[in-house]
Amino acid sequence: MELEVAASVALAVLIVAYGFIFGVLKRVNEWIYVSRLGEKRASLPPGDMGWPLVGKMWSFLRAFRSGDPDSFLSTFISRFGATGIYKTYMFGSPSIIVCKPETCRRVLTDDQNFKLGYPKAVKVLTGRRSFHSISNAEHKRLRRLTAAPITGSEALSMYVPGIEENIVASLEEWSSSDQPVEFLTGMKKVTFEIITNIFFGLDQVDFNFKTMEILYGDLARGMKSAPINFPGFTFHRGVKARRELVKILQAIVDERKALKGRNGSITRKNMLDMLMEVEDEDKRKLEEEDIIDILLMYLLAGHETSAHGTMWTALYLHEHPDILQKAKEEQEEIISRRPAIQSGLTLKEIRQSQYLTRVVDETLRRISLSFAVFREAKADVNVNGYLIPKGWKVMVSSRAVHMDPENYLDPKKFDPSRWEHIKAKAGAFLPFGAGSRFCPGSDLAKLEISIFLHQFLLHYKLERVNPTSPVSHLPLPHPSDNCLVRFEKAPLDT
Repeated sequence: MELEVAASVALAVLIVAYGFIFGVLKRVNEWIYVSRLGEKRASLPPGDMGWPLVGKMWSFLRAFRSGDPDSFLSTFISRFGATGIYKTYMFGSPSIIVCKPETCRRVLTDDQNFKLGYPKAVKVLTGRRSFHSISNAEHKRLRRLTAAPITGSEALSMYVPGIEENIVASLEEWSSSDQPVEFLTGMKKVTFEIITNIFFGLDQVDFNFKTMEILYGDLARGMKSAPINFPGFTFHRGVKARRELVKILQAIVDERKALKGRNGSITRKNMLDMLMEVEDEDKRKLEEEDIIDILLMYLLAGHETSAHGTMWTALYLHEHPDILQKAKEEQEEIISRRPAIQSGLTLKEIRQSQYLTRVVDETLRRISLSFAVFREAKADVNVNGYLIPKGWKVMVSSRAVHMDPENYLDPKKFDPSRWEHIKAKAGAFLPFGAGSRFCPGSDLAKLEISIFLHQFLLHYKLERVNPTSPVSHLPLPHPSDNCLVRFEKAPLDT
């Protein structure tokens, strides 16, 4: 009897001790980051600072590796109400999450009070001179020097034939295969070839795509991890991947410089040549570090976003035959108006594809390839009555905005027709960010998706091998089997 009593007492003590330690640990971040604000802490938004060092990262990773990424923010909403702004600790920093259109727009367009605030992992892995790390003034300079040659109307028109040729060849290859193909892997190869052709020229660089895919995959996963540079951790693999990618890109730059040194001027120029030669109004050229980090960033964003966006758009069309048929009829009508001497798609025709544009926009809203955009408060800022303290990070949750029924009726429904009657209010459609840091490659990404869909709708259909394959949302939303499908040529209409 005495042993039973003693055991019960010991168990009770352990439970009390565990509860005490648990309670203390849960308050460490509050004490460190909130208490130091003094009286100002009363103006902070509601929220949960999570555990010491890791904050709410475990909850974030668990949600985004599952099929329900929206569960991460829904816990904040259920606990603290639909305030649209919450305090927490994420990616190694005290942070504020904003998820209402007006608040998101305020943060993304207010360059006076907010600067870039990407997590340390992103800044380290994309480079000191990448668009993720440089000041607003330097960003404007680099964007002015690089954006127009990449995504201006003249450049986009020039890219259309090459992109279409690449996509036509790939679809033919996939449909001729006896085995199912990994749609996502195949699209990554297509978009990687497109972006490298734009930057380096046709047949100028012999990349081992499999090696590059592994390296860029490790880099992308590392950017969304805790910055722990120790063997076995995701960030450490990202650091190693960056080191290898920089070596590859540096060798290409060195080779191009040597070629120019031997030949003097180069008549057939590509984007790398332009980056090496471009000057600002003060006759300053880009430093080699600038060029390497720009190449690394554009090659990552220029193939990952387009590949995932293309895959998801084709899947949504496959799952909604009525929408697919309407999109197909539009493309057939465009073909019927084409002059007899015209053999390929044009940028003008793509811009005339109004319904296809709505399909693409609806995919970008529904899947939210980039779950958030990051800023940092340069001073104490009051937003909607709440304090965002100086030095705190701000996560602009584009996914939360896109999936909020207050912004989009029945948000989980794939419905391109919603764009016929509404124009998203400012801050409610953020697939490529907003403000002065709006993604410079957005037009190119949408161009690639549209060209693929044009060919797919007119000539092909697909069948998923594993339609119930689980979806992970890190580093970007993707089926676990990389979307294993069979492509077939669609029968010609008679």
